[in-house]
Amino acid sequence: MNQTLAFKHSPIKASKVIGKGVVSTMREDLGEVKEIMIDPVTGRIAYAVLAFGGFLGLGEKLFAIPFSALTYDYEKDEYLLNVTKERLKNAPGFDSSNWPSMAQEQWNRDMYSYYEARPYWEL
Repeated sequence: MNQTLAFKHSPIKASKVIGKGVVSTMREDLGEVKEIMIDPVTGRIAYAVLAFGGFLGLGEKLFAIPFSALTYDYEKDEYLLNVTKERLKNAPGFDSSNWPSMAQEQWNRDMYSYYEARPYWEL
């Protein structure tokens, strides 16, 4: 039996996801994962918070990306997001000192709708 083959669905630490690059399906650099948001009731990952733009953390904009909208590329060790850089620039976002209230259902629905993802709490 080959010990080098890993179980495709092997759990990893959140710290292994934080810092991973995110690119569009057209290979445009969209930033990196800054944080992981977990639903405390279900234990499901709700969002990856993506940091885009800025320099050395200054002026960057944050985006709550439904985790289900990301696809992991094993070969390149990065996440793919099916949006263009321009669409991401126009997406609802926030800065590090002004996070949205993620406790509001409508805000959550709006984020999932923007990225055309089915809300995890309805699965």
